[in-house]
Amino acid sequence: MSVVELAPAPAPFVGRFDAPSSLYVDLPPTAPPSPSPRDGPMILPIVRTTSEPARRRPTVVVEDDAAGEPMVVHAGPGHELMVRTIAAVDQDECEAHGENAFFVCDLAEVYRQNERWERALGRPGGHGRRVEAFFAVKCNPDPLVLRMLAALGLGFDCASQAEISTVLALGVAPSRIIYANPCKAASFIRHAAASGVDMMTFDNADELAKCRKHHPRAKLVLRLLTDDSGSVCRLGAKFGAHPSMVRPLLVRARELGLDVVGVSFHVGSGCTNPELFADALERARRAFDIGAELGYRFDLLDVGGGFQGETFETMAGVIQLALERYFPVDGAGAGVRVIAEPGRFYVTEAFELATNIIARRGLAVDGIDDADVAAEDKPITMYYINDGVYGAFNCTMFDHQVVRPVVLTLDGGDVILPASSTSDENAALRELALEMSPCSIWGPTCDSIDCVVARTDMPTGRLEVGDWIRWPQMGAYTICAASQFNGFRRSLVHYTIHAPAAVEERIRALLAA
Repeated sequence: MSVVELAPAPAPFVGRFDAPSSLYVDLPPTAPPSPSPRDGPMILPIVRTTSEPARRRPTVVVEDDAAGEPMVVHAGPGHELMVRTIAAVDQDECEAHGENAFFVCDLAEVYRQNERWERALGRPGGHGRRVEAFFAVKCNPDPLVLRMLAALGLGFDCASQAEISTVLALGVAPSRIIYANPCKAASFIRHAAASGVDMMTFDNADELAKCRKHHPRAKLVLRLLTDDSGSVCRLGAKFGAHPSMVRPLLVRARELGLDVVGVSFHVGSGCTNPELFADALERARRAFDIGAELGYRFDLLDVGGGFQGETFETMAGVIQLALERYFPVDGAGAGVRVIAEPGRFYVTEAFELATNIIARRGLAVDGIDDADVAAEDKPITMYYINDGVYGAFNCTMFDHQVVRPVVLTLDGGDVILPASSTSDENAALRELALEMSPCSIWGPTCDSIDCVVARTDMPTGRLEVGDWIRWPQMGAYTICAASQFNGFRRSLVHYTIHAPAAVEERIRALLAA
């Protein structure tokens, strides 16, 4: 099989843009050098995923006010940006952290997910959105993701003072924020009041007392307990008022002179059973009716989160049918305002992580034959990478995610595998007909709990120290909870936009808004 070397990316422009007209930067044309195994890594032929003619790929720099560092947005497939990034690393000469793990975020994927949301939950007849998306900031507070979603007009589900401040700093109106944490610190409630964030959830009488004292003008939303048995992360053990408490809580709110405007629920994060939404909406209807009996005129329904890409259209269909049954609109198309709190739906597919193999050990590597280990069917080869469960892979512990390693390079980085043109991530690997062997993958810290994958099959005969592993679907509940335990840095994010020219320009305009 012939090999080619990908042309290095041109140096990005760095600076602050003063107007949208400055979004594009003229880049000098570059020609790929002649392939030579001695000059650097060899790359198997890249499978192009777009039929568009080649065009100059501009970069835009958006300044990160929090860190004071510029964030460069490239263009083209995420795999190509990942390849260019690792090809620029000299593992023999780089400074400390030079070969750190890193994310690649395709902002076009976030944009496409928003279009999916609009199609599936749009009001019939084109009268606007039936279910408004309030992005769950906790899932992934990436600054460019938040900036783009804010420009698209989404609302935001915030769980703390810090998240509220982050969203407000983007210029988002306080009315586009729901403080969706039923149990809040008093100082946080005062901050919300001072910031004009009125919409907030509650599920207990003490929370009502705090709101009466610190934010009497709040627009309160009663969070209900629902069946979350079909979700990856069940939340009912911690939040949600039992049906028997709905009336007493609403009575108490009335006594305190508080304004309860609606009802919310959450079927659990990563819901696998769409029918749970129908059951929750029936419970919400009963709560609305109790509120009406007590003199309330609820006008808001928050259906929470739990949306997953694989089942989204099915979930949307269940929600639409249940809304028609329990919360129908009138002849003029008016009805209860319905919002939702999607998080992982927007960002899971948009982020991929590249990790470097920093060490390898095991009986096979050391040439030792241990019949006892083989008899126990334990992986013999152990790989150590430079991100782990204290970093991005905290998702395997806190979010119960199952991560999937995909080989990116072989032979210590001498061969780079192309992206697959199908859903089979390891298709290129199979084409090489390499022998696969069981192994385990571990993080870099000194804690033995830092195991990323206890068992998987990899080409251990050619996967060496210095090689890279790619991890798809790493956008949800990864960056947000990563620590710096043992002094290891959090993995940084590299951005790209892989979309037709018109969509790319639209996204760049949103980022500059």
